Amino acid sequence: MADQIAIVTGASRGIGFAIAQRFIAQGAKVAITGRDADALEAAVKELGGPEVALGVAGKGDDPAHRAAVVDTVRERFGPVTTLINNIGINPAYGPLASLDLNAARKMAEVNLIGTLGWIQEALRGGLADTGGSVVNISSVSGVRPAPGIAFYGTTKAALIHLTEELAVELAPKIRVNAVAPAVVKTRFASALYEGREAEVAATYPLKRLGNTDDVAGTVAFLCSPDAAWITGQTIVIDGGLTLTGAVQ
Repeated sequence: MADQIAIVTGASRGIGFAIAQRFIAQGAKVAITGRDADALEAAVKELGGPEVALGVAGKGDDPAHRAAVVDTVRERFGPVTTLINNIGINPAYGPLASLDLNAARKMAEVNLIGTLGWIQEALRGGLADTGGSVVNISSVSGVRPAPGIAFYGTTKAALIHLTEELAVELAPKIRVNAVAPAVVKTRFASALYEGREAEVAATYPLKRLGNTDDVAGTVAFLCSPDAAWITGQTIVIDGGLTLTGAVQ
């Protein structure tokens, strides 16, 4: 990845941070985003400092923030070659029949519209010229029904379809793929396993939950020359969970 200049959204911790670590270890330069400026500053230091990483704080659904990130990347590192859309929120749990519609709108704005906005900005920032790749972080809740997080899953299902549409539109220069993890041990997913990890893991054929490196390795593969003939695909990373018909 020595020639790659990547943007990884939502990357001050968790899956996004692990992806940034993997990219830098393989020679890329990476810009990370998130809402907490202090957390981003600490993450940049841990990633190796300003020679290989930069952080820009802001909200993923803010067009001005997206533009600022792309402009900063171009100024510091050069044209964008790789975009990893890792932003995602789930502010509401429970059945769809009683879902707060304002929460639903916010999820759609961040998880779906925001992702498209990042892709549009990356195209402006050089992706259209460099012939790079995009990987969208979806979820197994976008592949199978997931009671309790149903609208989050709905946005992630739409993200899978958006991936396929963009793969057709942006070919042959740009490849667009997605990954759909099951429960990965992060703070974001802690409500799904905290206090009962062994019980949850027992439902997985591989008998463990995912870790951030499981996702980072797959994303790195999809952005590598080894995946040069792969586009429009969603790789399910779930320890075999969906084979059982479950998603949590």
